Amino acid sequence: MAKMSKGQMESQISEAIIKFEKEYMGRGPTETKTYIIKDMVLVRLKGVLTPAEEQLVKSVAGADLIKKTRVQLLESARILLEEITLEITDYHLKSLHSDISTKTGERVIILTVENNLEDKLNGET
Repeated sequence: MAKMSKGQMESQISEAIIKFEKEYMGRGPTETKTYIIKDMVLVRLKGVLTPAEEQLVKSVAGADLIKKTRVQLLESARILLEEITLEITDYHLKSLHSDISTKTGERVIILTVENNLEDKLNGET
């Protein structure tokens, strides 16, 4: 990994997640922001619901279906997210967590890695 700042790494992760969303999920978010906090990478995506999903969320059953489907899709793509994480951070992915708000169309993805990224970016590891 080339030496980069925390902001540069966060930006690279955001760009990779946007590309992943477009290619794997079929639609990219309207806004993405990434935050590195010690050994965690928090990615906040806005505007991720498709027009069809926006219709489904009008019922409780539809909203539940969207949540379950999105979790399953993300878990199925874990290997892709592992590759993205390793390529950008040089650390292996330990865990993956995600949730989507069917009310706001916002999703959060939390990736934890094997070591403290902030220390690495500060040259401490």
